[in-house]
Amino acid sequence: MTEEITETEVLEPGAEAAGEGHGDRPEPEGERLTRLERLEREGDIAADYLEELLDIADLDGDLDMDVEGDRAAVSIVGADLQQLVGDDGQVLDALQELTRLAVYRETGERSRLMLDISGFRAERRSELERLADEVVAQVKESGEPASLSPMSPFERKVVHDAVAAAGLTSESEGVEPRRYVVVLPQT
Repeated sequence: MTEEITETEVLEPGAEAAGEGHGDRPEPEGERLTRLERLEREGDIAADYLEELLDIADLDGDLDMDVEGDRAAVSIVGADLQQLVGDDGQVLDALQELTRLAVYRETGERSRLMLDISGFRAERRSELERLADEVVAQVKESGEPASLSPMSPFERKVVHDAVAAAGLTSESEGVEPRRYVVVLPQT
């Protein structure tokens, strides 16, 4: 499959041709893309990239694109995609970074796109929210900080959000790949 090069792809990152929008989706003259339109475009670029990857790997999967909060989200669902998740989501993390790079290549802007495969991240998010609830209860009862096991950036973000929603604060400590969350009592 050959890739068509558009005028915006040969410009320096962040530069735009006069009157031209991003890629094949022209901007109305004099207007910038809205935040939602930019995130939808990121999802489209990511889906195209992932669809090609699935074709190359001869894997079946359906793609679902959405905008969740302040980021584009793409999910791949299919029969046997565990090899794309890997142990503890390591392959999924790598695919997410490659997909973000593909989006950057097209847009010239850093992406916070979230990739999920076969519901791995959604399930992990639920597990982490339950863990955070348990740790918050423990910290509230004991009045002592509690440290969790090392986690990926995605996992730490989920825990930080759940702790904040419960009214406590948390911090990340340590150095990658052994960075972990500490839940702090109210002061």
